Amino acid sequence: MPGALVVVGSVNADLYVEIERLPARGETLAGANAAMRPGGKGANQAAAAARLGQETWLAAQLGTDAFATPLRAALGEAGVKLDLVTAVEGESGQAFILLQRGGENSIIVVGGANGRWGGVGAAVRDRIAGAGALLLQREVPEEVNLAAAAAAHAGGVPVVLDAGGVDAPIAPALMRLVTVFSPNETELARLTGLPTSDDAQVLAAARRLQAGGVATVLVKLGARGALLVPPAGEPLRQRAFPVEVVDSTGAGDCFTAAYAVAMLEGQASAARLTFACAAAALCVQQRGALPSMPRRDAVERFVAAL
Repeated sequence: MPGALVVVGSVNADLYVEIERLPARGETLAGANAAMRPGGKGANQAAAAARLGQETWLAAQLGTDAFATPLRAALGEAGVKLDLVTAVEGESGQAFILLQRGGENSIIVVGGANGRWGGVGAAVRDRIAGAGALLLQREVPEEVNLAAAAAAHAGGVPVVLDAGGVDAPIAPALMRLVTVFSPNETELARLTGLPTSDDAQVLAAARRLQAGGVATVLVKLGARGALLVPPAGEPLRQRAFPVEVVDSTGAGDCFTAAYAVAMLEGQASAARLTFACAAAALCVQQRGALPSMPRRDAVERFVAAL
């Protein structure tokens, strides 16, 4: 059996409204189907892994507001282990999501409890040290990720870092502790200062990160699929599977979590990519972030039909 996955990250109340297009400056548009759905990159990835059959702990912070109870309940229903999810006084994290026709979205994040960590406690560090892998994102303070990654490194636990979250440089000390770094092509361009319009450019940018100490770079390319750049050998390309996109909000989180699950299971690199892209293809066909994370049987049926 693979070791447990520990996810350290954010939990948000995603406040949705559907619109035809983004408004121009000073313009008022009508929206539809406003809803609160559970999300946050940490919660999304923990729920995705748990639904894929992986034993998963989430270390996160909720507020003491009205959102906290339904957010905790949604994580529990997904199968996530919650003894490392703590309450801090004040509001929970929130994300305001403008969902446009075709599934594209624009998001404004208010960090709330996700930004009020007092450090990484002994219980979290102990759970990380005994895990099979650690999964991080960038919607919690950088020092939290650094402390969690250091605990993993000390225990010989691989670290997967999703680049999504804050748009800022990543501390070199953190990058040196990362086993698999997973940006999308936009994040990769921002972090390296290189163009990422085609596969050759993506590969060159990934190699620059590797020159700085990152072992493996896993690039999410949206409708173009994904590119896995190992520390040695040829890169692996996986096409995206053509499906009708309803909501792309949680697709990147689903992909990274599914890859981490496949990695823990010892799947070969090509199989990991297929599994992750299949999970993401199912994810984008449903509304919401956390609610759209697919279950293992659905992903296996999808892959079997390819």
